Amino acid sequence: MTPHPRSREWELNAIRVLEADANRSADTHLHVFPLPAEWGIDLYLKDESVHPTGSLKHRLARSLILYGLVNGRIHEGTTLIEASSGSTAVSEAYFAEMIGLDFVTVVPRSTSAEKIRFIEFYGGRCHYVDDPTEIYAEAERLSSECGGYYLDQFTLAERATDWRGNNNIAESVFAQLVLERYPIPSWIVVGAGTGGTSATFGRYVRYRRHPTQVAVVDPENSAYYEGWRTGDASHTTGIPSRIEGIGRPRIEPSFIGDVVDEVLPIADAASLAAIRVLQERTRYWAGGSTGTNLVGAFQLIARMLASGERGSVVTLICDGGARYSATHYNDEWIAEQGLDLAPERARIESFLASGEWN
Repeated sequence: MTPHPRSREWELNAIRVLEADANRSADTHLHVFPLPAEWGIDLYLKDESVHPTGSLKHRLARSLILYGLVNGRIHEGTTLIEASSGSTAVSEAYFAEMIGLDFVTVVPRSTSAEKIRFIEFYGGRCHYVDDPTEIYAEAERLSSECGGYYLDQFTLAERATDWRGNNNIAESVFAQLVLERYPIPSWIVVGAGTGGTSATFGRYVRYRRHPTQVAVVDPENSAYYEGWRTGDASHTTGIPSRIEGIGRPRIEPSFIGDVVDEVLPIADAASLAAIRVLQERTRYWAGGSTGTNLVGAFQLIARMLASGERGSVVTLICDGGARYSATHYNDEWIAEQGLDLAPERARIESFLASGEWN
């Protein structure tokens, strides 16, 4: 069915508006994490927290909406639907408001008031379900009922981003490394929520014929490590991750395990200890998923040191710490979770002094 000419004009303008945002904000900073000079290894942090909506999901949200537009699924007046209570919904609400569309996200009733405020700040609306596992089906039902478009991050993330380039996160990282002493990193370390970021990096390094390996770090209660290790794509845990933004109770369709070289399980206490070390050593205030990334990077660097290898490692600052002041940076919340950060913090400090991961 051919859209009305006025609708086509609206769609072209919407694409222009989203691309203009990318032109303003896509190339985020690449920071250096301080390591002993004698190690001969450089650790870089791609700071995705500086996006207008404050997280890595800014890229994903833009890509998902562009994907719907260029496929002729989003028109003037279309209501956008998602299943997300986190950063993806915040970013999607931002872009929906930018192009004048209504946005509704399906969220568990237990979602924190802080997250709801972020989504509503950009004009998004939340539709609540009692059972978190129902968010997918309920989003599909709402989309069908209102004639809207289901953005479906957990299915479409791996295909909505052009892995060959077009200023995606992988292309940006390699462009920023070109003048560094090790411009082709040995490892790229990322978490997996939808799996879209690991798919983009994994495909890009193969397409560009780089020897770079891609590691996914996986928090407690997530299905990705065990599913990848055993090859069982149906593996589930039924338990949500405490490290928001990464980890899933099921293996999502967008996770492409064949382009991942290693999956590392990371203890939640280690992730939360790492963000405190990061803040003290660099002044960067980040969320728990950044800590998961760091712990994985530290383990791989220790492995490189043990084998006498020099080179570079890249990971991400996924979002800022302000969103987690009541959880990941709250000692009472830590205690309620039954976590003890002290041993993991000591392990990290020992590694940064000795280069050994015990």
